[in-house]
Amino acid sequence: MRLRPDKDRPPRILIVAGEASGDLHGAALAREIRARASDCELFGIAGEQMRAAGVRALVNVEEIAGLGVVELASTIGRTLSAMRMLIRLVKRDPPDLVILIDYADFNLFFARFVRRAGVPILYYIVPQVWAWRRGRIAKLVRRSDRLAVVFPFEKQVYAAGGDRVMFVGHPLLDITQPAADRTTTLARHGFPPAAHLLAILPGSRRGEVLHLLPPMAAAARLLADRRGLLPVILLAPTLTEADLRAAAGDAIAGIRIIAGDSYSIIAASELALVTSGTATLETALLGCPMVIAYKMSPLSYAVARTLVRGVGSIGMPNILAGRRIVPELIQRDVTAEKLAHAGELMLDEPARSATIAALGTIRSMLGTPGAAGRVAEIALGMIA
Repeated sequence: MRLRPDKDRPPRILIVAGEASGDLHGAALAREIRARASDCELFGIAGEQMRAAGVRALVNVEEIAGLGVVELASTIGRTLSAMRMLIRLVKRDPPDLVILIDYADFNLFFARFVRRAGVPILYYIVPQVWAWRRGRIAKLVRRSDRLAVVFPFEKQVYAAGGDRVMFVGHPLLDITQPAADRTTTLARHGFPPAAHLLAILPGSRRGEVLHLLPPMAAAARLLADRRGLLPVILLAPTLTEADLRAAAGDAIAGIRIIAGDSYSIIAASELALVTSGTATLETALLGCPMVIAYKMSPLSYAVARTLVRGVGSIGMPNILAGRRIVPELIQRDVTAEKLAHAGELMLDEPARSATIAALGTIRSMLGTPGAAGRVAEIALGMIA
């Protein structure tokens, strides 16, 4: 591991996040690092939130976010260009530390070149290779100097890393809170006081939205007719309203799109239709019953099926609970009728109360608040 060459100058940290969730947690980490070392130079692949937190973007997350094998075609050129640029950087002007946040394929490949340059690597929010491509566990441990894991069971998964693996708690514990109560949220957005909301979370990547938003919107219309729910689409910061309309067209005509107040809307909703990913855990922490869905191109799905091993669920609330507490629909089962039917099951008693109670146990499984601060301490300790 390369020692920091000049301790008289401010430390330089390269942070790589490639998706909306990584941008969210990277921003919190950047603020904690800056609170402890205000002169620290932070730069790398950053989204809107990381940029706002003071990370200088060499590449914007929005330019490279992809999905599966087929969907990556639209961003592969920009992604390869970003990779080449970062490799040149670590060779010619190596930073003092590289922090990798999730984004498995890109970051694991990039880590090879970082190791060759002798730059220390801190991997924060390690990829879920315990669910797919388990053979990568050894590679991830070998290429990282420290691993900050956010689920308690990951400490055992990465046991080969010994004391280099630290459970820091989940960063969502610090941020997943509604900005206002239900009454205030409804009034703020111009909904009737008696409105019963249905939150639609179609994903943070264009490929996800393309496959999931049309059936989710169609299911929302069924639930509006059958149960009087008022659908609302929550816009991820990596997307625009134009992206949603390009993916779903007339299917979302007349459905409200809201950006920037997702937690309040989810907390005020009766039900959520959620794309598998970080959003399922956020929705669980907000206590909202949900239906989890995931769909990709047939080719991407065929590849994914050969890689997933050892897990019976795709949704993190179900994985943490060790049982199916909310419905999951995958690939061909992601239809309007099946989504609506699963949603209705979440609206009826006694299933609704039982689901809310089960979701309430998730928070206690994720450690204690303060994950970003703990990771900042680890990072700065690695270059002290």
